[in-house]
This record gives sequence, C-alpha cells and structure tokens, in this order.
Amino acid sequence: MEILVLRQKIHGMDASGYAEILRETFPEQTVREATTPAQEQESLQSADIVTGFELSPEDLEHAENLELFGCVFAGTGHLELDAFKQRDIAVTNASGVHGPNISEYVIGAMIHHAKRFGRAHRQQERREWRSYKTDDLHNSTVTIVGLGAIGTAVAERLDGFGMETVGVRYTPEKGGPTDDVYGFDKIHEAVNDAEYVVLACPLTDATAGLIDEDVFKTMHPDGVLVNIGRGPVVDTDALVSAIRWNRIGGATLDVSDPEPLPTDHPLWSMDNVMLTPHNSGYSPEYFERRSAILERNIERIRGGEHEELENQVV
Repeated sequence: MEILVLRQKIHGMDASGYAEILRETFPEQTVREATTPAQEQESLQSADIVTGFELSPEDLEHAENLELFGCVFAGTGHLELDAFKQRDIAVTNASGVHGPNISEYVIGAMIHHAKRFGRAHRQQERREWRSYKTDDLHNSTVTIVGLGAIGTAVAERLDGFGMETVGVRYTPEKGGPTDDVYGFDKIHEAVNDAEYVVLACPLTDATAGLIDEDVFKTMHPDGVLVNIGRGPVVDTDALVSAIRWNRIGGATLDVSDPEPLPTDHPLWSMDNVMLTPHNSGYSPEYFERRSAILERNIERIRGGEHEELENQVV
C-alpha cells in the first residue's frame, strides 16, 4: 500500500512532520511526501491513500489506484464530493482532532472573564494594587450552540466545574452531553439563563446571523459570548451595540465578521472583549491526532471494509 502526503501547512507546521508520523505508524508501507506540484502529480498515479487539504476532479483523473482521501480539515465544503463518489473513492475528514485544544481555549476564556484577568492585566500595567469582585464558574450556566465533536468536548470538560449545561443542536430529540438540549428554533429559551454562551456551530443558512440584536436582549445582562465557530454566526454590529450599552457582560472572539477585523474596529478597544486571530485550533499534536484517524481507517480498508469508516463523508 502506498500513502501520499500532499503539500500543506497547518498552524505553521508543514507536512514533513505528518509524513514522519505516518512512516513510524506504517513501517511496512510506502509513505511519500510530495514537496512540489510535479511530485504530487507523479505520486498520485500510484497512491492508494492520499491525505491533505484538497484534491480536484482533475487530480482524480490521474489517481487510478486511489481508495481513500483523508482530508486534514474538519470541513469538506471545498471539495467536489460528487467527483469522489463517481470514482468510488472514500473521503474522510478530521472531525474531532480539535476537541482537546479548542475546549481548553473555551474554558480559558470563561475563566478569563469570571476572574477578571483582563482587569488584572490593566491594573498590573498601571502598577495599581486594588481589589475587585470576581465570579465562579461553579453553579453557573453555559449554553453550547452546536453539539458536534467540539461542542461535545467542551461539555465533557466542563463536567468537573459543577456547571449547568444547555445544548443547542439541529436534532434536539437525539439528546446530547448537556443537561438540557434545545433546537435552533428555541435559541432564546436556550440562552435566557446562561452566564456563558459558547458558539461551536458551523456556518449554515440556519446559523448565519443567529446571534443577533434580539438574542442579545434575551441573554443574561452579565452573559459572556465565546465564539470559536464562525464569525458570521454573530451580527457584529449588534454585538458592538450590546457591549457598548452593557446589555451583555463581554465576549471572547477567536473568529469575527469581517475577519480579520479592521484595525479601527471598535471591538479592538473594548475592555471586556478578548480577541484572538482564529488561533484556538492550533495544537502541536494536530498531526498526531489526524494520523490516528487515518491509521484506524487504513486498518479497516486493509481488512476489506470501505464503508462506515471513521469520519466518512463519502
């Protein structure tokens, strides 16, 4: 079996580390790393497994032996999946690899606001020794919008904090890892009593502009918004207004709309807003987690299974 690692850079890491992990995982297989377009095209002709960010329909015409494309991103909207279906090539994604690091980011953001670390930093810069009130996560309520791999990981890690958890998902009848579950049509009921609202949902027709002026009116006046999903899920102008007029307590945004934010955007200068540059997904263990998914799927393919692969989308 021949495994091809395409050219890619994720969070500042190139594919060489990924290829090395796969060589250690599959010492009896041929693992090739393509470092130029020409190498990619040449190696595609004989590869059984390809892993990377993208393969075009034109690429697939040269991939005569290809059985599986392991996409290194959780989203596959950039792929022309019909082209893979037509050639009976399985496609899997990287759903779940971000669970540990992004859930840690969310918990850190919540603690940042609860313990007023932003204020502590500003006072330290002024060398000002003055006490102030803080809050506990314990006995507070968090609403997690989106109960996929990341939302589930957040809920699981919050279990030890003694918090009430509320989930929002497309199919609330399925339940979930939270104490209560609502549908997207019940977003107001879901956020009404929450001190923290965490957005972990994809951008779809149902979620675009979901958190708007009306939802901010419903939120707890001290409520904190944490967005690690997609910027356009939030009406940015409504968010600025809600914070400016103290309708909510603050926000931590790893994504924004627009992204990146213009340097003169008012969110930059708000004391109760923390901004990070779409950085919550970074993890030094990204390729290790991704290769673990690929390993399990390759073992299934070697055993003759080509359906119900882990994270299979085609």
